[in-house]
Amino acid sequence: MKKSLISLILCGALSAAVLAGCAKPEAPAVDEAEASAIASQVEEIVSEEEDIFGSYEETEPLDYVKPTQDRAGVPIEVPDQVDRIVSLAPSTTQFLIELGLSDKIVGIDSNSVDYLEDLDPTIPNFDMMNPDNEAIAALEPDIVFTSGMSYVGGESPFQSLVDAGICVADIPTPATLEDLKLDLQFIGLCVNEPEVADGYVESMDLMLDEIEAAAADVPETKTVLFMMSIPSADYPTIYSFGSGTYMSDMLTEVGAVNACGDLEGWVALTEEEAIAMNPDVILTNYVWTEDPVGDILALEGWGDVTAIKNGEVYLVTDNLCSRPNEHVTQAIIEWGSFIYPEQFAELAEAIL
Repeated sequence: MKKSLISLILCGALSAAVLAGCAKPEAPAVDEAEASAIASQVEEIVSEEEDIFGSYEETEPLDYVKPTQDRAGVPIEVPDQVDRIVSLAPSTTQFLIELGLSDKIVGIDSNSVDYLEDLDPTIPNFDMMNPDNEAIAALEPDIVFTSGMSYVGGESPFQSLVDAGICVADIPTPATLEDLKLDLQFIGLCVNEPEVADGYVESMDLMLDEIEAAAADVPETKTVLFMMSIPSADYPTIYSFGSGTYMSDMLTEVGAVNACGDLEGWVALTEEEAIAMNPDVILTNYVWTEDPVGDILALEGWGDVTAIKNGEVYLVTDNLCSRPNEHVTQAIIEWGSFIYPEQFAELAEAIL
């Protein structure tokens, strides 16, 4: 164990030197004498720490165990070896690619075609709401990742795959950011990449620390209405989210108040209800009209709403916030840059 630790620290030191020179055509050669000197220093550090904490030989390695149930709580049996993956959620597809598993993805949902540049361009894709189970089974997947979107009717549309002995792992839309992190770790465990998944979660935590520091300086608490749709004569309902959703957590992270916070889950509002909330800021991820911000500013009867009067209506990047994976931290920063531009300007410039 001690030698492993020394090797790990030494590799980290040498990797840092390579990364520092990444702008050069080639990484500099490693000087063996310098490497030996670093190793000796590490030996001394390890010896000093052993005097305090005991020998590293007594430390057991972290035990990663395959999940026995999916994120919906349904019992599953994940194969030891996972070489063929079907992903029926774009958030999962993106994360699998970032885990370095592009070559193992053999099928995707139709919304995951956004990531085709990282996949086999001929890869079959499926409607997550009406999956072709026979075609999915023909791909001989070791695991099929699904999302709550496929279970809108309340029953699993994948039972025939389960009956055929295929592992179907459901990941419902997370209720909190903490749930989202657990989802990422779950995926990592399933596909034998737990350390890499943990690294992404740790990066999220570091970014959330930066966000918390920026939010600590907000001068006032603003109320925010997030509009997932724009009301019209044909479709008058405004869709948004209340408490118990990871998106509501995202607003809390920037120091804002969710206008729908007294409601629970994903909600449908009338125009009258939305106007009565009188939000200070309106965010939207609606991209089905040419000018969604202009459309909201021009809504009849909304003239006295604070956000409309002050022109505080902003279009956010839909894929960053609506696909729950590690990229939601970027979405939080983007939201913060609109709601509290002065406090989040520096962070937004560095990250976005």
